Amino acid sequence: MQASVHTFDLGTGAGSVLLDTGRLLPFDPVVFAASGLRHLRPGQRVSVDVTPEDPEAPGAHLTRLWIVGIGEGEAIR
Repeated sequence: MQASVHTFDLGTGAGSVLLDTGRLLPFDPVVFAASGLRHLRPGQRVSVDVTPEDPEAPGAHLTRLWIVGIGEGEAIR
């Protein structure tokens, strides 16, 4: 699924994304560190994995954040 970066703190690596449904989901520094990315900017489109699968479920949170074509194992299509 895709989302837009809503906030990002380079100092901590934490931030939040806005899903296309309008739901705001925070992400932990661990998620950003695992992405292999160096920086994010508000408005930037990213791909995300959410647990549980239903992003509208209470307690939903990001487990993976990436940009297609950037990072290990991400071929440009």
